[in-house]
Amino acid sequence: MELSLEYDGPVAVMTWRDGENRINDDSLGALGARLDELEARDGPLAVVLTGEGKFFSNGLDLERYGDDPAAFARMLEGLRATVARLLVYPAYTVAALNGHAFAGGALLSCAFDYRVMREDRGYWCVNEADIGITLEDPYAAILFNRLPRATAIDALLTARRFPGPAALAAGVVEAVAPEDQLLERAVEVAGAMAGKDRAVLAHHKRVAYREIVTTLGHALA
Repeated sequence: MELSLEYDGPVAVMTWRDGENRINDDSLGALGARLDELEARDGPLAVVLTGEGKFFSNGLDLERYGDDPAAFARMLEGLRATVARLLVYPAYTVAALNGHAFAGGALLSCAFDYRVMREDRGYWCVNEADIGITLEDPYAAILFNRLPRATAIDALLTARRFPGPAALAAGVVEAVAPEDQLLERAVEVAGAMAGKDRAVLAHHKRVAYREIVTTLGHALA
């Protein structure tokens, strides 16, 4: 699992380089370690997460946990904790959706303060209705917390694949950009927010997201 880290001034750019970027213990652990590293830094900071190639994240690593339901349940707890942590993270966060964001990857994208999506290729999709997996209450709550209600219902019931322009129109993302400008746009947005007081930002996030974070089982101070 590779999650590289580079800096563009006060903007930390994490690039997920693991093929389909499946969500599993390894990827959640690597992301958590990077978030720890960044949180320990002093001074201005904003964070960008992007992928490489065709996928931002193709969702949960179902094949890895197919024969071990207990390990799968523990991984899902880790995903909930990661989403909750990102929602109240003490820095502004931006997801640069370079490609497909499916299922768990779509949910993970909802944890970021701002999402910019490639406009010409790639889909955002909650596809559980197609693959026969029930999206339990805490995960559905992520969608209803971050998306317009009508969009969240449409996504849950239809497993609709939203390309960039449709995702923008439906309120799934805040912006779209051509592939060659995607990361630049994400860094630009993050950079404009990097100088905000991080303690104040963290407090305001806790106020804004207390209910959903509690639903995800994350205790707030």
